[in-house]
Amino acid sequence: MRKAPPFDSQYEAAGGLAEKIAAEGAYCEACIRGFDSDQTRSADEVFLEQNARFQAHIADGAALDALLAELVFTLDRMTGEVSADLDSSRGLTLREKMAGWTSRQRMWRMYTERVREAPAIERLLDLLAKSDALARLIVSQRTSIIERHKIAEHGLVGIVEQRRRLVDSIDIARLKMKELNAKALTTQGRIGVYGNRAHWEQMEAARRALKAEAERISAEEHEMREDSQRRERFIGLFQALVDSLNGRIGTCNVLLRKLMIDVEERLIIYQAQVDTDRPGMKARIKPELFPDIAAPIRLFEKGMLVAQDLERRKSRVDLEAAGKFPAWAEPSQAVSGAPLIDAARRSFRFRLPFLRS
Repeated sequence: MRKAPPFDSQYEAAGGLAEKIAAEGAYCEACIRGFDSDQTRSADEVFLEQNARFQAHIADGAALDALLAELVFTLDRMTGEVSADLDSSRGLTLREKMAGWTSRQRMWRMYTERVREAPAIERLLDLLAKSDALARLIVSQRTSIIERHKIAEHGLVGIVEQRRRLVDSIDIARLKMKELNAKALTTQGRIGVYGNRAHWEQMEAARRALKAEAERISAEEHEMREDSQRRERFIGLFQALVDSLNGRIGTCNVLLRKLMIDVEERLIIYQAQVDTDRPGMKARIKPELFPDIAAPIRLFEKGMLVAQDLERRKSRVDLEAAGKFPAWAEPSQAVSGAPLIDAARRSFRFRLPFLRS
């Protein structure tokens, strides 16, 4: 697994890239909406400009998705580090053991106070704050991508439908030209054979009219063919954008699922680490304090988070996320069937089978 840079700098970079993508996305959207409006430049010139900017926009979208995935996996790794620190602090210190020689009640009171005041609690709260900010960024990206995808796809359908009508019109024009040329040839063959000179001149005028109409339709057919070819070229470009946006929606969905399940894990660790019935402890984690991860926090408030159920769901979503972003995935070092948290002992022993260690 690659080692991620610091979270804050990466988050700032992702926010800056999201702003750039919003501006470029607005340009792409305007290009599709105003496809037939730019008549001052050649189709080649317009295509070269739009192709360069569309491809850059698609590449930026992929880069932002990678950054967001990096941030999600970074928080996951940081959670593993906090859990490992908590796990290492759960043994009794020499001072606590000595107190236990005279009073086991005092020993456990000293132990509980030490664990409650451990810096890891503040680190868990910081992880929740980072999770909330990251969820807000991913949700805002997903919302804007869905809207942009809807507009781009609608515009693309209109352009495709117009090209389909052009193809039908081209076929009709070619049949009409074939019919007119055949009539003109037949008329030409009759001149000098039937009737008098006046009749021949009348047939010649008719022949010329047939040829002129055929040439007019031919010119129209040529223009329609050029327009159809132009549309076909741009359709490929616009379709690439629509496909990219559709793929990014799926990526945001995967990252949100992983992030929310990872938030549940952080809450379970917090819940096992502190006495949440102690005044003020639960108040530090409220939906209004973390609005973008409010759903798992509401479950936490109601005592509905279950470690065993989380283990199964997290394993599944981790596999899905790793499939999309293998560079940030980790091989599991878990013992199959081991519980997330073993609360059987007084000094809770954390087991995180789907984290590093």
